[in-house]
Amino acid sequence: MKSFNIPDYYRSTIVSPLKELRRKRDKLKRDFTPTLLDFGPVQVLLARHFGFCYGVENAIEIAYKAISENPDKRIFLLSEMIHNPEVNGDLLSRGVRFLMDTAGRQLVPWAELTQDDIVIIPAFGTTLETQQKLAEVGLDVERYNTTCPFVEKVWNKASQIGHKAYTVVVHGKPTHEETRATFSHSKEAAPTVVVKDMAEAQRLARYITGDVPKEQFFVEFKGQYSEGFDPEQDLQRIGVVNQTTMLASDTQGIADYLKQVMIEQYNLLPHEVERRFANTRDTLCYATNDNQDATYALLTHTADLAIVAGGYNSSNTSHIVELCEEKLPTYFIESEQKILSQTLIRHFNLHQKEEVVTESYLPSHEPVTILLTCGASCPDAVVEGILLKLVSFYPGSRSLEDVMIDIQQTYNA
Repeated sequence: MKSFNIPDYYRSTIVSPLKELRRKRDKLKRDFTPTLLDFGPVQVLLARHFGFCYGVENAIEIAYKAISENPDKRIFLLSEMIHNPEVNGDLLSRGVRFLMDTAGRQLVPWAELTQDDIVIIPAFGTTLETQQKLAEVGLDVERYNTTCPFVEKVWNKASQIGHKAYTVVVHGKPTHEETRATFSHSKEAAPTVVVKDMAEAQRLARYITGDVPKEQFFVEFKGQYSEGFDPEQDLQRIGVVNQTTMLASDTQGIADYLKQVMIEQYNLLPHEVERRFANTRDTLCYATNDNQDATYALLTHTADLAIVAGGYNSSNTSHIVELCEEKLPTYFIESEQKILSQTLIRHFNLHQKEEVVTESYLPSHEPVTILLTCGASCPDAVVEGILLKLVSFYPGSRSLEDVMIDIQQTYNA
């Protein structure tokens, strides 16, 4: 896989070598067992896959290239390039400005832009409508376009099945930048509707079967369907694509469910299924799958707690947090700075949508076992900082050098 040029301060002298060691020993990615860092009184199980994915590293390389190549120009990002405060904060400190917030609200009026400005398209991609506005200003929208190739793959699949007269069902968060972009591209080729979860997919199925009047669809899915959508006509042939950061198992579950609905509605034999339901399995993002599979494997191990690092508005990270919360106490933090002491941690509560402080998050017994992972937009350096801070609370811990030697011997045996 391509190697990207990203700032060294996003790398880790601990985590990055561990990843490379595991990669060399398992090039086909068949081993999802976590890496054990045994410090004695505290043991850390590090997920097999986590951190910057291909699309994120590609975006970071292009963004910093834009800064270095244009020292005398104004540089704008459409919105957050990725959902990580460390990365976005660093870009802002270098003079980059956001044109919109993550909800799509304008921060800098289009009228203020000139053709001499530089605009970076974020990794989530953008809508055709925004592309048109930038083109009208005279800006080169492709020069610094960091759209993830796997997001573009979803767009291409939506277009392909649209041209075969299928309607596109997008599994995603309706207000997320990526879903808004996918919806915009998809609706150019096909009637399109967004479902955020299985509950909405089940409600959509009632319009496939005709169990509820179509007029109700326009209320129930307001803001989530393309112009001119006709549930009676447009739900006779469908295909499912997804926001790449959703849980792969959720997307597959929705696709399998809607496929079965079509089979039963039209009495389809196995060889007839694709007449009504398009095969779109190849649109699932490899990095999202790997990180989620690594989390499932991580959770098979007994532990006292889990710590998940990443931006609080990161979709892929929030899904990892949800998986961990099902099994054990889980603390979602942006960086080691949220670990206030050995007894206090400030973390994000997904359900309350706010930071909270928890006392006595570390158990009093030893050894303590901690599961540690992060989202696809989180730098390895952040994970290193968290690891070292946790270990610092246990003065009797083995040295990092001895722990690393143990790991090298294990995987070089």
